Amino acid sequence: MLPRLIQGGMGIGVSGWPLAREVSLLGQLGVVSGTALDSVFVRRLAGDDPGGHLRRAIAAFPIPDIARRVLARYVRPGAAADASTEISKSRYRLLPLLAAKVSAERNWLLVLANFVEVYLAKEGHSGVVGINYLRKLQLPLLPSLYGAMLAGVDVVLMGAGIPGEVPALLDRLSEHADVRMGVDGLDTVEGVSNEALQFSPGSLWQEQPLAERPVLRRPRFLAIVASATLARSLLKRAPGGIDGFVIEEAISGGHNAPPRGPQQLTAEGEPIYGTRDVVDLSLFREMGVPFWLAGGYASREKVDAAIAAGARGVQVGTAFAFCEESGLEASLRKRFLQSVLRGQGHVFTDPAASPTSFPFKVASVEGTLSDEAVFAQRPRLCDLGYLRTAYRKADGSVGYRCPAEPVDDYVHKGGKASDTVGRKCLCNGLMANVGLGQRRGGILGGGGYQEPPLLTAGSDFGFLRQYITPANLSYHARDVIASLLPAT
Repeated sequence: MLPRLIQGGMGIGVSGWPLAREVSLLGQLGVVSGTALDSVFVRRLAGDDPGGHLRRAIAAFPIPDIARRVLARYVRPGAAADASTEISKSRYRLLPLLAAKVSAERNWLLVLANFVEVYLAKEGHSGVVGINYLRKLQLPLLPSLYGAMLAGVDVVLMGAGIPGEVPALLDRLSEHADVRMGVDGLDTVEGVSNEALQFSPGSLWQEQPLAERPVLRRPRFLAIVASATLARSLLKRAPGGIDGFVIEEAISGGHNAPPRGPQQLTAEGEPIYGTRDVVDLSLFREMGVPFWLAGGYASREKVDAAIAAGARGVQVGTAFAFCEESGLEASLRKRFLQSVLRGQGHVFTDPAASPTSFPFKVASVEGTLSDEAVFAQRPRLCDLGYLRTAYRKADGSVGYRCPAEPVDDYVHKGGKASDTVGRKCLCNGLMANVGLGQRRGGILGGGGYQEPPLLTAGSDFGFLRQYITPANLSYHARDVIASLLPAT
């Protein structure tokens, strides 16, 4: 069930269904990214759904009436376009921002989008498919999990936080039962009843008896961790609910766990990881739960070493992120690969870029948000809002804020101006990485602009040279797998 090799669940749309399906067909664990799938889904449909793949999956959704209503509400042709300008014609329709309380239709969209992505990744084969979520992205989690499970997802992977409640949620959702979880940031307020995230699968099925609903198989759950302390804590909180761990080292791409202890930075401004951050694998072996190692394991020798150390296998992200099946926009992918061939590739562990406050790997590519001039020119705004966090207003009601939004707005909501310094809009930047960036008008002299990408990769990327040449910057997922695992 759980292969040696896990393909990382990367970014927004980078680990899309074509990549996950290909990896799964080749006998390994293909993983789709569950981040912002509702926006990805709507924007892909707005792009006319080449090949009709999305509509084919929608037709397989087990509640046709919900599918029809979602399509009617969110993908009306031209609903968001003002035909007076070329810029506005290419704008994507924005979805209502997520909050603890949203409409039933908003939840249905999350369910359908996650169903579609997993369905397409699993279509036509019996391989193993997983979906990756970030615990920090809490607001869409409950309906997203249910949608993935309706499509038969085999494995749920989760990091960027402490996902101790997730195994119990999977248990209940597999029975179509209602689920609830506290909202981060509100649970410590005294004297006020805490709001909670709630999702009722029955709201989709209306009066249909439980016996007539599809039988759902509870997926395996892999927690992504950076320490044995966290792993032990999760095992205690969810006995029997953790099926394995992915142990990510600090050189992994995307978000990293912060160093333990007071933050110290190198002369270049990167976080310093010390001996306290080195994982003692003997402690994981003692736990008796399978584990995979991630971060710098993109070679046959490192895979063999991981297995010799007791790991079930490894998780690899960067090698898959730049292959042909990846969702990365082709020109962006090739520009980074060209820089790698020239020996000019650079990845910076930025302690300030992410609104989550977790360190985030930023790959240096001209014309992206890694370029200080591009970052300074882009107006601050927050119109996707996946990384917003809840806070309690003075009147006791709940508000939402993001340190990457306009500074005055953030401060007005009670945030500290110092928390906004260097923050980048990951939501819009990562969406642009896969060719789904928003087109904006009326800003920057009235001419409009395209949202710039924000590329991420692991610090260990030199191995990419083995797959490419100056004349051919193209390689495939099968090439990555062949280089890491012996032929069977």
